[in-house]
Amino acid sequence: MLDHLTPAPKPKVIAGATGDWELVIGMEIHAQVSSNAKLFSGASTTFGAEPNSNVAFVDAAMPGMLPVINEFCVEQAVRTGLGLKAQINLTSAFDRKNYFYPDLPQGYQISQLYHPIVGEGEVIVEMGPGIARRVRIERIHLEQDAGKSIHDMDPTLSFVDFNRTGVALMEIVSRPDIRGPEEAAAYVTKLRQILRYLGTCDGNMQNGNLRADVNVSVCRPGQYEKYQATQDFSHLGTRCEIKNMNSMRFIQLAIDHEARRQIAILEDGGSIMQETRLYDPDRNETRSMRSKEEAHDYRYFPDPDLLPLEIEQAWVGNIAATMPELPDAKKARFMADFGLTDYDANVLTADLDSSSYFEAVAQGREGKTAANWVINELFGRLNKQGLTIAETPVSSAQLGGVLDLIGNGTISGKMAKDLFEILWTEGGDPVEVAKARGMQQVTDTGEIEAALDALIAANPDQVEKAKVNAKLAGWFTGQVLKATGGKANPATVNALVAQKLGL
Repeated sequence: MLDHLTPAPKPKVIAGATGDWELVIGMEIHAQVSSNAKLFSGASTTFGAEPNSNVAFVDAAMPGMLPVINEFCVEQAVRTGLGLKAQINLTSAFDRKNYFYPDLPQGYQISQLYHPIVGEGEVIVEMGPGIARRVRIERIHLEQDAGKSIHDMDPTLSFVDFNRTGVALMEIVSRPDIRGPEEAAAYVTKLRQILRYLGTCDGNMQNGNLRADVNVSVCRPGQYEKYQATQDFSHLGTRCEIKNMNSMRFIQLAIDHEARRQIAILEDGGSIMQETRLYDPDRNETRSMRSKEEAHDYRYFPDPDLLPLEIEQAWVGNIAATMPELPDAKKARFMADFGLTDYDANVLTADLDSSSYFEAVAQGREGKTAANWVINELFGRLNKQGLTIAETPVSSAQLGGVLDLIGNGTISGKMAKDLFEILWTEGGDPVEVAKARGMQQVTDTGEIEAALDALIAANPDQVEKAKVNAKLAGWFTGQVLKATGGKANPATVNALVAQKLGL
């Protein structure tokens, strides 16, 4: 559980030649809405389709084509806002953001500048056991994605794929509350986790379904506190935006490099130019992409083809009533109901599939034991073979069956690991497999006692040593287990050894 919340985290400090500097980071996350159709057309959003095969007339900006809002995309945006404890605006409006680029056939992007669908919210980011940060969300607005320009298929030509054109995006804009590279990566990780739990974005960064634009600036110690008091952004220094980051590791490296680049310029007497930059992972550096446009450069104006979007509070309430249990609540419940540690609960709630699998295994069983098996045995094997929880060959019912056999004394812990291996490679019902392979523990005290009596009679010296030092009695337990092929119940053997030796 979180012991306390720290709304203003300790910043990362970088020592410069003229003194210390602090990082200030804000992020714009572009999350593709999980929907089968685009924001203003019925064209498919399937990833990996043949180039330009998922393009409706409205996406291609054919004359006379008018946009029609996809209600489900609106619902997904509202659901996301509710998941981030944000204000849902019952009235919002779409604007045209005008710019010209080959992968934007309309010559403008339909977005929401002045009246977004979702207002202020928050994301709670855990930075360690009992330590959490609040990152404020300024707004979430719906907008169209652009197409994709491809420059590496021909030495003289560029190609354009319009399949992504018109796909619904949620742009989730944070306040400049993030104070270091690690916190930036943790924020994106937590936000992606929430979106996946909500089912509003699959969070697949490799496919471009979740992309981060990172705004970085540096300031002297104490300036951030002045910003907090006055909300005057001039205290934070001029920011530069690093576009289209799709890796947690690259986000951290890009922020660190960009901060040091800005510090070097400022300490050399220069000034920072507000601009958009790209990160080159091969050289571990950012480079200029274009000067940063302001809102007036895009010539925003209300979209004349779309009426203001008005939704009813009752509709929002119906969405709220279907909200799933979110990661923080699930983690707290796992710790309370199953007696899990903070670490175990974090691992098991990292994604929805893992938490569902664990809960199925733990239901009606000892929670800590279930957690150990899921984390150590199952996850360990999945990681080793590069598989996801959805690809596991051992179902939750099978693993639960293994734990039942341990719990009722049918098999030992060592036998259970052997049984798990068989289930992994061959499958089957745990009870039937254990019976067919002769894996049941020997619990017949008569059989165990006979083996122990023979052992005591043959080793009088070892008996005397054990009577002097009780710790040496473990030798008898080990020998009995060896004699029975590891099938004797260790607890039964220990009890008989203590009884026979008078310990």
